[in-house]
Amino acid sequence: MDIKDFDPDGVGVDNGNYFGFPFDESNARLVLLSVPWDVTASYGGGAAFGPDSIIEASTQLDFYDPVSPGAWRRGIATIGIDYSIQDRSARLRPDARKVMESLQKGGIMFEDYLMPRRLERINGASEELNGEVYEAASKRLDAGKIVGLVGGDHSTPLGLVRAVAEREECIGVLHLDAHCDLRRAYEGFTYSHASIMYNVLQQAAGVEKIVQVGQRDYSEEEFRLAEESPRIEMFDDHSLCARKFAGESWNSICDSIVERLPHKVYISFDIDVLSPEYCPSTGTPVPGGLTFNEAVWLLDSVVRSGRRIVGFDLCEVAPAKEGSIDANVGARVLFKLCGVTLRADGNV
Repeated sequence: MDIKDFDPDGVGVDNGNYFGFPFDESNARLVLLSVPWDVTASYGGGAAFGPDSIIEASTQLDFYDPVSPGAWRRGIATIGIDYSIQDRSARLRPDARKVMESLQKGGIMFEDYLMPRRLERINGASEELNGEVYEAASKRLDAGKIVGLVGGDHSTPLGLVRAVAEREECIGVLHLDAHCDLRRAYEGFTYSHASIMYNVLQQAAGVEKIVQVGQRDYSEEEFRLAEESPRIEMFDDHSLCARKFAGESWNSICDSIVERLPHKVYISFDIDVLSPEYCPSTGTPVPGGLTFNEAVWLLDSVVRSGRRIVGFDLCEVAPAKEGSIDANVGARVLFKLCGVTLRADGNV
């Protein structure tokens, strides 16, 4: 379908693209890269099916958005999903489960002679995936596109963050998540979903600041790292609630969060930052969290501040049975992320 034949007020088009849009990479400002991978998911799985479920749900959306009216018309293209990634994830997942089950039963990491081989396979495959994401993102960034990534678990955007940080120095990562993701090689997995922000600190020197929002489940070691690192600012769920309960407006709180970000912002949105009723099937849901509207207001605050969004990811959307809300909410969060990114594109 040509763009001139696309009716945004008509029935959603099931054409394999996010939102059923008719754009391709030649006429889109923003491109969406899907990474259907969830090898290291440490509790619930299913995020590898997130991209497909979001594509299917996204055709049910209406396209007038008061937050970013008409921004989608600048073009949102879908890079075809590489299903070999999903196949590799499925093959490696049983090995990862054996490692995790052994540790959860009190086992020692290397008491089973097969454990090192399993870890080597998983860590090697994860590093290979990071390289593939880096190359795919770099190709589009060098063509002048903005890239958004749809996971998969939260390990998947490392290659994109590295690629963006190499080209856009002094960026800030706005990290919306129920978890800090600052663990070192969690459960032996160097590129665990629980280690993404630790790996960003180690491998993306262009990231000047990570501003974490909504965290409510983290280790003491992660808390110490967040407290001691000059590159991390944390607005955890407890402190946000304390401010709201004391009468401070969410608008004022958002302004204080955005104030800590540099001019160029990368947004990393783990769906579990939202209260679990919005994402009951995500891998590690945690009570508390943001409402959908609070998250959207924060995204809008970034744009209203005059900052530019240089990339984003949406991860950990895990579809459950037919009719569940997870994919529906994921599609709507993705549309908001696309809209604010395109709206902020003129902020220089």
